[in-house]
Amino acid sequence: MKKLSQKIVKLLGKKRLKISFVESCTGGLLSSSITSISGSSKVFTFGLVTYSNQTKMNILKVPRKTIVKYGAVSYETCLSMVKNLNKISKTNISISITGVAGPKGGTKQKPVGLVYIGIKKGSKTLVKKYLFKNKKRNSIQRSTVNKTLNLILSFAK
Repeated sequence: MKKLSQKIVKLLGKKRLKISFVESCTGGLLSSSITSISGSSKVFTFGLVTYSNQTKMNILKVPRKTIVKYGAVSYETCLSMVKNLNKISKTNISISITGVAGPKGGTKQKPVGLVYIGIKKGSKTLVKKYLFKNKKRNSIQRSTVNKTLNLILSFAK
């Protein structure tokens, strides 16, 4: 994780790009992975942990009907999170994460390990769905951050 974070801070710095995050199931782990790198203040503007649905609606302006219809852990909510973060942050790259980190809280439709990662750079927006097999909370969070860091690298190039 640390090597990826270092690569990202270096690459974004070289390209003069700014990045922001909104996290749910990772609880700030993504922000922490970047801010643990010296020089990250040149590229990282802010990170939000919007854990509750209320916060997703109030701070990120995710429409209530989106959360009611699709749930907090959904493609639609993740897309709304990343688009609205981009409006708020005005950064070059915006990231959103929402998922079920477990060990409880999963359902048949949304099992533990289901995670959506959204990324927006300029006019390009992508939301990816992952299902992590290891059902340990810490493992799901770390795997999510690793996937996200790799996504950022591929987008930033």
